[in-house]
Amino acid sequence: MIAWSMFFSSNDTGNESSMKFHAFQLSALLACLFFFSNSPTMAQTNPPQLLRAPYQSTVDNLERDYFLYLPKGYTQKTASKWPVLIFLHGDGQRGDGKADLDFVLDSGPLYEAWIQKRDLPFIMIVPQLPMFGLDGEHGPDYLRNRTRDGIPRRQDQGVPPRSADMPARELSGPMRGAVAGKPLPVESELALLENVGWRKTDPDLINILDSVLAAYRADPQRVYLTGSSMGGSGVNYFASEYPDRFAAILSVVGFPLMDQAEAIARARIPAWYFSGGRDPEVKTEYFFATLNRMEELGSLMRFTTEQDMFHDVWNRVFARQDVYDWLLQYTAPAGPARGESTESAPFRAVANRKME
Repeated sequence: MIAWSMFFSSNDTGNESSMKFHAFQLSALLACLFFFSNSPTMAQTNPPQLLRAPYQSTVDNLERDYFLYLPKGYTQKTASKWPVLIFLHGDGQRGDGKADLDFVLDSGPLYEAWIQKRDLPFIMIVPQLPMFGLDGEHGPDYLRNRTRDGIPRRQDQGVPPRSADMPARELSGPMRGAVAGKPLPVESELALLENVGWRKTDPDLINILDSVLAAYRADPQRVYLTGSSMGGSGVNYFASEYPDRFAAILSVVGFPLMDQAEAIARARIPAWYFSGGRDPEVKTEYFFATLNRMEELGSLMRFTTEQDMFHDVWNRVFARQDVYDWLLQYTAPAGPARGESTESAPFRAVANRKME
């Protein structure tokens, strides 16, 4: 504790030497204030926060929770509006939105920020996809047999080791490359998404986004949407249905259907897609038809194949820094509004912004 009285004298003589002495005292006081305001102790007063926020789901009219992450400095920078990053997880992290919610910490931007303690300057929204019956006796083993032991935990000191990549060569053999092929049959893909995917939760995600924009210092023109696997497919759905809500999107092992690709391209939403060269589920060749169509329409689109990887491409992608920097380049225009023609929609502006 500083004895502040030492900086003030009750025996002020008013002469020049006294004035110089008080100037010295003031300089010392300011130096102390600067030191303590920049000390680790003071920095710890503005740590990141991970909140569980309830909402009423339109799927089953039940209350569910989503994770809301507030970045370091959010409580301190009261004049700032923060970018928003929404993450849609894959099939293996779905659950009841209550006791199961921690499963969504398994991977993605929230894992990076909360578990790996990276300073990512986003308000994050991370909901949980319902089971939709997949936890029954006919559901996949990775859901029926999962345990809470595999949920990563934030440590008081340091960070846990990252998950090892799947042994892609052992599972899929040597790298062979990929050539353009037909996408999955639209009927089967749509059936999967409608029955058990993120599409079925519409409009929950948009309702959550609106509530966060209203209650927190969030920038509606810097809302970014990302996801992996089934969540990557969810990214394509929501971006095509609500093109005016997102400044840019990033989909990991989730290719767009043709109507989605055309809607995203015509809305001029910057999009970055990732595939795994050894992925047997969402093969690289499935991306070519729709991404080529996006190029034809003038889309600002990137396509990256992690040639040596299996399906778990998200482990590598979200551990990078450039994907977050790429998203933060873009700011959504004021329009057009949903429902209006997007044939002449403006490209997203490249923002001259630094990381918050």
